[in-house]
Amino acid sequence: MALKAGWAEQDPQMWWDNAKLSLKKVMADTCAKGDEIKAIGISYQMHGLVCIDKNQKVLRPSIIWCDSRAVPYGEKAFRDLGTDLCLGRLLNSPGNFTAAKLAWVKENEPELYNNIYKVMLPGDYIAMRLSGTVNTTVSGLSEGMFWDFKNNRVADFLMDYYDFDMSLISDVVPTFSVQSEVSARAAAELGLKAGIPITYRGGDQPNNALSLNVLEPGEIAATAGTSGVVYGVLGDVNYDPKSRVNTFAHVNHSTWQTRLGVLLCINGTGILNAWVHRNVTPEISYADMNELAATVPIGSDGVTIVPFGNGAERVLENREIGCSVSGLNFNKHNRAHLVRAAQEGIVFSFCYGMEIMQQMGMDIRNIHAGKANMFLSPLFRETLASVSGATIELYDTDGSVGAAKGAGIGAGIYKDSKEAFATLDKLQVVEPDAAHGAEYRAAYVAWKEVLNNNNKQNTH
Repeated sequence: MALKAGWAEQDPQMWWDNAKLSLKKVMADTCAKGDEIKAIGISYQMHGLVCIDKNQKVLRPSIIWCDSRAVPYGEKAFRDLGTDLCLGRLLNSPGNFTAAKLAWVKENEPELYNNIYKVMLPGDYIAMRLSGTVNTTVSGLSEGMFWDFKNNRVADFLMDYYDFDMSLISDVVPTFSVQSEVSARAAAELGLKAGIPITYRGGDQPNNALSLNVLEPGEIAATAGTSGVVYGVLGDVNYDPKSRVNTFAHVNHSTWQTRLGVLLCINGTGILNAWVHRNVTPEISYADMNELAATVPIGSDGVTIVPFGNGAERVLENREIGCSVSGLNFNKHNRAHLVRAAQEGIVFSFCYGMEIMQQMGMDIRNIHAGKANMFLSPLFRETLASVSGATIELYDTDGSVGAAKGAGIGAGIYKDSKEAFATLDKLQVVEPDAAHGAEYRAAYVAWKEVLNNNNKQNTH
């Protein structure tokens, strides 16, 4: 739901309704019974804001991850508090994250704000609906800009700046632990047994990394669904001075073990590919669309698509420059060129952000990904490997598997992550195309020139 340009909201009840439908289908497909489930893990879309009152009633639709309205609030806090304070303790600019979204609500919906009992992330909401208990994790708080990494506590300096009461923050529980239990009410609604422990919670990208067994420094995970993400693990505190890529607590971060996830997020990824499919090639399948794109040479004969049409982009310092098509010649190009240029533009946006991650000292030689979404496209994965120079390993896994494995770890069903991921199945390895590397890199250079021109126009 987008009531205004740059806005994006969802009703949390929709998440719960679809969680119920998904659970019902999974239990039917597997012939599982409600009393056979040993633990529950939750994966959720990051950075959303959910506001509830004392009766656990949702007060407004959730302002979700790709909503841009809070950018000015985060940028002002960054200026007022100073880069050293924000980056040194939050590891990021307050940017367009959950805390800035709450600041928007406070200023623009003051009566509603005064009725807020707790603020939550989407995964916290699902856990609340399952258990009736309101709590959160350090990983979740860090993605909302509520966590102070220097002092290992809620970021009181940012709370004070926005004049947020500390009581708005829920109790903090470990990511892998018995966080709460399924209530009798939820059990009756879901066909489960009351008392099943909820033992893991992770945002979609840290959880995707978990599903690929990416837990240690130097390991890299990638996904390309609606948005696109490259996610790498650091063992030392670090950050991008311009906050173009973001650093959060990884799911296995603790006070005794630094494990930070560096997240490059491109909002306009699969959503661009879906838009092209819907509007340019609606009568053919995605697989056929991929084959159509492969009929066009590397670089799409000069057609370039910049894919930033899904809100403000962190990698562009929270600017919203939109999607653009350049170099189109009506006498030369056809829809195949548009399809390939879209996929190349998505890859090139990945590589643009990966260059920033490399400047932070991250060595990107190997990328783990599930064989799903954009990684189903041979053109996409071959272009990514060839431009980045990294080997891509594709696995038979997804976020739901990560949440299930996480639940098993949190409940003690697995003794550790090594045991949990012993059965992870590698499906395919994609090496860079050395024979055409120069062509891929030239196309990327041309794309960056278009991006830089668009950036300049947007700045002025």
